[in-house]
Amino acid sequence: MRQIAGFVLATIVCALLASCTLPRGSAVKAEITGDTDELPDITVQEVTRNNVNEIGKWPSTGWHGHYHWFARASGPESILLKPGDKVLLTIWDNQANSLLIALEGRNVQVRPIEVSASGTVFVPYISQVTIGGMTPDQARQVIQDKLTAIAPSAQVQIEVKSGQRNSVDMVSGFRTPGTIELTNRNTSILSVISKSGGILESVQNPVVRLMRDGQRYEIPVDSLLHDPTKNVTVRGGDKIIIDEQDQYFIGMGATNKEELVYFDREEITALESISMLGGLQDTRANPKGLLVMRQYKPEDVKPNGGGPAAPYVIFTFDLTAADGLFGANNFQVNPDDIVLATESALKPAQAVIALVGSLFAINNIVN
Repeated sequence: MRQIAGFVLATIVCALLASCTLPRGSAVKAEITGDTDELPDITVQEVTRNNVNEIGKWPSTGWHGHYHWFARASGPESILLKPGDKVLLTIWDNQANSLLIALEGRNVQVRPIEVSASGTVFVPYISQVTIGGMTPDQARQVIQDKLTAIAPSAQVQIEVKSGQRNSVDMVSGFRTPGTIELTNRNTSILSVISKSGGILESVQNPVVRLMRDGQRYEIPVDSLLHDPTKNVTVRGGDKIIIDEQDQYFIGMGATNKEELVYFDREEITALESISMLGGLQDTRANPKGLLVMRQYKPEDVKPNGGGPAAPYVIFTFDLTAADGLFGANNFQVNPDDIVLATESALKPAQAVIALVGSLFAINNIVN
């Protein structure tokens, strides 16, 4: 009986030891970095708190390096009349023999008049009046002053329907896309997004793109919602689009998730990237072997300092040391980077040894 138990135990031990050579879910650190001496276009760069700021000055990869957004500036609580706007005039006059008002009434409405390309509107009896670039109240006063020559007691009211140059086009990505008229020069981008019904839930990792005067500005929605200084004012003629974020890094190795991770904010650190991948696997990962792999353009290479020494760089982090942790917490992951959590060469063997020890203990009890 003891011989049979011993034979079974020996068979199990051999099988377990043999399993240590089976394919793993990820490489160990030495397998990735060990042969770089034979590859002159690849270099290994350890990241610490002492050099992370200098590395941060190297050229950006995968995109232009930052979102192009403009500063917030508040405007007046009024619009300026522009070509394409329409004005509706209501003229009041209490004179009995008024030239403007019929006998049975006290006011008359002049049908909506469109502001011409030259900034003028036609008003009966006083001809063309320039109101382009004025606020509605200034325009009302100018028209009323001109009417006093023929109707001294006349008073004017004005209503404005904004044209294209005083409106914002909410193009796509909204529940109710369309054109929104601006009633003042202090309307925020979050306000017009709200008036469009908000952003469609189907848009993953949304980014706001704003077209203005031939320029394109963009910002992740998450940054816009959480930073009040990013809630800029919109201008007439702006076109706003909600699009899906197309920038991502690749997560691989001994993490709890292996996937493309899209940027939901402007900056993601190496430590944050591991968190976004569900953390390191306790039974597999080597905390001394976190790698970020990145490709630079040939013109960015500067072997003598001030940039990468080769076009392909493997950044390494030791997460068991304070120096490496601070470095990882300040190192910015770029779009198209590969974040690789390498496997530990010891942990599988340690697990086997622990299991073998348990088997021997069981065998001793049986015997």
